[in-house]
Formats: sequence, C-alpha cells, structure tokens
Amino acid sequence: MDDLTFGWFLPTSGDSTCLADPNQRIAQSPEMFEEVVTAADEGGFKYLLMPVNASCWEATVTASFYAARSRQIAPLIALRSGYCNPSLSAKMYATLDQLTGGRLCINLIAGISDADTQADGISDSKQVRYEKMDEEVEIMKRLWASNEPIGYEGKHYQVNQVIEPKPLQQPHPPFFLGGGSDQAKEISAKHSTIHLFWGDKPEVIAENIKEMRQRAAKYGREDALGFGMRLQIVCADSEDEAWDEAHKLVAGAAKFQLFNDNKAQGTTVDSIRKTSEANQRVWQLLEESGDEMKIHPHLWTGISMVRSGAGIAVVGTPKQIADTLDEFVEAGCSSFCLSGYPHAKAARLFSTKVMPHFKGRLSEGLPRAA
Repeated sequence: MDDLTFGWFLPTSGDSTCLADPNQRIAQSPEMFEEVVTAADEGGFKYLLMPVNASCWEATVTASFYAARSRQIAPLIALRSGYCNPSLSAKMYATLDQLTGGRLCINLIAGISDADTQADGISDSKQVRYEKMDEEVEIMKRLWASNEPIGYEGKHYQVNQVIEPKPLQQPHPPFFLGGGSDQAKEISAKHSTIHLFWGDKPEVIAENIKEMRQRAAKYGREDALGFGMRLQIVCADSEDEAWDEAHKLVAGAAKFQLFNDNKAQGTTVDSIRKTSEANQRVWQLLEESGDEMKIHPHLWTGISMVRSGAGIAVVGTPKQIADTLDEFVEAGCSSFCLSGYPHAKAARLFSTKVMPHFKGRLSEGLPRAA
C-alpha cells in the first residue's frame, strides 16, 4: 500500500468553462461552493484546498462553514504569515481540529507577491513574511505540545503562555507548503508534512525531492517530510476528446496572454516573472513547450497562458492520467492536490474514472505529521 492521498480545490474566486473568455466565468456563490464540496467529499478526496488572494472569499470562515456541511473531507486552510498573531492562530486551528474530529490541514503561505499581500493590508516584504512564518509555526507547535508557558523569544514574536484546546491530531495537524524559493524550501524542510511542487517533468521532480530531503536532513526530518504535486486534470474517455477539452478551456488565448494582460495593466513582464521562483519555472516550461505546449506526452502547459500558479495539467484518458500520476509516485510523491474546470464536474469525473486505478493504494486518512 502506497498510502496515497488525493485532495481537490475549492475555487472561491470563481470557476470557469473557458479561462480565456470572461463570459464563461462562473461567479462565486454558496451554491457553487456547495456543489464542489459535495463532489469532492463524496468522491473520496481527503482534503480541500482553500485559496487566498484579494478576490477569494475568506478561507478560514469558508472552511469552517463547509467542514460542518461535509462528512469526511478536511479543509486545507492557508496560514498567511503576519495576518494573525500565532497564539490566536494556534487556538483557532486547534479548536477547528477538535470540532471537525481531526479534519484539518494547514497550508503555509507567504504570498506570491508584495502586491498580493498588500491588497489584504500586509506591508511586510517577502523576506520578513518568511521570517514571521518560521516563527509562527514554531510557536504554534510549541503551544500545542506544552502545558506550561513556552517562553518563546524571537525576532518578531515574544510568547509566554499556554493555550487550550490542543489539536485532536497529534502532534499537530499536517502542514503543507508549496514554494520554489530558498526560504520556502528551508521552512518546508524544517516544518512541513507535505512539500507541494507545481507541475513539472517527473524526472525534475525526482531531483527536487532529493534536494528537499537533503535540506530536511539538517533538521533530522529526512523521513518525516513527504511530497506532493499541485496539478490540473483534464480527463475524458478518449485521448482525442481530452485534448479537445483542454484546447476548449483556453480557446481564444494567445500563448503569452497572461504577460500581455498584465502589461496592459501597467505591470511589466519582468516584474511578473519575479513574483516567485515557482512561477518563473512554470513560465519557463511554457516557453520551452513548443506549439503543442507539452513537456511530456500527457503534461500540458496551456493553462499557464491565462493564469499564474498551478498551470500544468495532466491530459488524457483515465488510465493515461493514472499512469502519469504514477510517474510522480515513482519519483517520490504520495499526495496530489488537484483541480479541473469546472471543478464539481471534474471532481466527479476524477473520483469515478481515475481514482479506481489506485484501489488498494490509498491512505485511509490524512498525511500524519511527525
């Protein structure tokens, strides 16, 4: 048994059937969210990623509401450094973990760009955000483990207290982190349960995993750190149909539309490239992928034309998708945080058509922190 876990994505900034056409956008609504949550929960996904940016509904409130309306899926909620003092964060997440019966994962986020965090009222530089993140996670872990005042003295926080309740999951809920910068990798090596990679060639992911294990070894965590992939899914009964669906999803888009759109808004292409190392790699793959925009027979960069972030998709039949995901398993991954458009339909299709290929290899619960 591989103890694989699959997670899905809740599009709280809106959904779509064609990412290049604003008229095909599906607006945010409780009804749309409910449909996605139900599809993911009933489909056997273990966690549900709650995104954060200025256009999203607030993640913790949304997660709390839908955790109460679902049976088994766990919200994967963003902990954004500097947004809340770590003592309160520790109490909030421990409370939610208790109330949901241990259905909680925490996603460590420093923010893709300064503009992204400034939109939510945080003016710290990225360097400071990562410094705070490291301290916040350390404080939370100590508060959850101690029945005595912890006496923490850091650069940004000083904490000397005890909190209740403690989380139900022990020693604490699993931490996820996805990032390509040295700071992100170091914090993930030190604290994460799962380090998430955005889409890339399986052989590149295998090398990245070796690097992360070396970093984790400095903290005695080379066996405690797990790995996952953040990918899009385009699935159909035939390969031709799957590629047709993929191309419809970006119909009307130019290959570098995202760059040009941001230029029109007064942001240079160069500044977009500098928003994050992970985005730089995605756009590098887009540039290198040629006219077919493939980096692998079933890995497609097309979605990166119209959105930043996790823009690499696995495209094909259910078996082709399962086989491609297995290449990442062979590289060392055990968790897959997935999405597809529109999200409720794509979740149902993946759970009924692809997930059965992994029968007998799935974890019964969430990744466990160690």
